[in-house]
Amino acid sequence: MPELKKFELVLQARARERAGSLAERNQIRIERSADAFDGRLHAADRESSAQALAEDFRLLRQVEAARDRIRDGTFGICLRCEEGIPPKRLQAIPWAAFCKSCQEMAEEAKAYRPKLARAA
Repeated sequence: MPELKKFELVLQARARERAGSLAERNQIRIERSADAFDGRLHAADRESSAQALAEDFRLLRQVEAARDRIRDGTFGICLRCEEGIPPKRLQAIPWAAFCKSCQEMAEEAKAYRPKLARAA
């Protein structure tokens, strides 16, 4: 049980960190530019900011889901195969929802999905 408390504290700190990062980037500015080159630079900056924002949201959702698993007693159990997630993996990635082999399978499946299906 003390180990779960440690994970909860780590996850809580990570959630606060991500929430703070999201608050800092809560607005993506659209600036008008005098020429086309500056306009493309601003558009690239906006795209980069939007991608970073999406990544922060994704990580925050994963962290909050891990905290939910602690509360409901399923933390450390792979969501796919229902085997235990090795402690070393949880120490490295406390929000891990899958064991290493199930994570690899999920990533392979995602890589082979057509881009149009991902956009839907």
